Amino acid sequence: MTLPTVDADSFDLSDPLFWAAPRDYREAAFKTLRDAPGLAFFAEREIPDLPFPVGPGYYALTRHEDVWAASRNAQLFCSGQGSNIGDLPQEMNEFFGSMINMDDPKHFRLRNIVSKGFTPKEIGRVEDYVKIKAKAIVDGLLERFPDGECDFVEEVAAPLPLKIICEMMGIPEEDEQQIFAWTNVILGAGDPEFGGTLEALMNIALQMFMYAQALGESRLANPKEDMTSAMMHAEVDGERLTPQEFGSFFILLVVAGNETTRNAISHGMRALTQHPDQRALWFNNFEANTKTAVEEIVRWATPVIHFRRTVTEDTVLSGVDLKAGDKVVLWYNSANRDERAFKDPYTFDLQRPTLPAQAGFGAGGPHFCLGANLARREISVMFEEIHNRLPNMQIIDEPEMLQSAFINGIKRMRCSWK
Repeated sequence: MTLPTVDADSFDLSDPLFWAAPRDYREAAFKTLRDAPGLAFFAEREIPDLPFPVGPGYYALTRHEDVWAASRNAQLFCSGQGSNIGDLPQEMNEFFGSMINMDDPKHFRLRNIVSKGFTPKEIGRVEDYVKIKAKAIVDGLLERFPDGECDFVEEVAAPLPLKIICEMMGIPEEDEQQIFAWTNVILGAGDPEFGGTLEALMNIALQMFMYAQALGESRLANPKEDMTSAMMHAEVDGERLTPQEFGSFFILLVVAGNETTRNAISHGMRALTQHPDQRALWFNNFEANTKTAVEEIVRWATPVIHFRRTVTEDTVLSGVDLKAGDKVVLWYNSANRDERAFKDPYTFDLQRPTLPAQAGFGAGGPHFCLGANLARREISVMFEEIHNRLPNMQIIDEPEMLQSAFINGIKRMRCSWK
């Protein structure tokens, strides 16, 4: 991949227009930041409809080493003051982000409780269901699209993680499309197609919260064989989740569990189409190459572009003096293209060594993605089903990308398997 030359003074990561610019321009801009000494500082901008003061700005962490250093030191680079760039009241942070906007001991307590829903036993319980659902998705394609064409995102990438998380949580099948629509609005807020007023966004979040509270209270009274019951009845040091805590965690879980895996699968299918040599390498020896292939797909896609941290005490990073209260933004997309960590980072290489690790699941530390292993499993099973039954599947047009500085999303993208 040949990148244009982009001067450091010619772009602003806080400008929404930057995120509508061509992808090679944005990649070049992040390379400029990685190659420059120190840490670049960016002013924050006013967010329409958000009735809060403009923040003080932030330092951009773009190198793999710096992103991992901040991620693994949660005491020095905390999450409890917000993981989004803009400042929100703490009640709103925890309402929208649950434990990703918490520090210890509150974060440790909540993660310990909800992790009871992600034990090997709980994940193992849905292993067969992942395979069954992937098979059903392909069955449906063959039945409903005799011409061999459809929208890959809507018909393939989106249904699998949606149905898995709904199955795990005990959400009725008739509610799945409502859950999907809610997650689209929340994570598509920066895109004109999905964006709306703060009032509309809060209304959607409140609907999800109330739905989750009712679900949690139902399982507390009448437990079933699902993750909701496991979490609502889990105890750590005599404490349980309150229905309110479960409501906020539910928003995080269904949004993160659906959108990120959906976008990894979508970007993965597009990359396999664009790189037929890598597709042949994997599909000719599927099992042997799956582990590295899945990690490379996540690196390549980097579904979550950034999270923010706040410095808790004066420190130095990359030669820059940071003061307590300074914001740093961890750009995972840039860390995953860092030439210092990855040989030929703009090459899609399904046999790329798994060390150093890609940053697509959060770059380590206590906020590492709780559902990373489930996501890996969903990605591998979906592509195994494509490999076995639709080996000629190709992406046949340019994707419609989500305009967002937060989610590297694909809204629509047609495929063909004839």
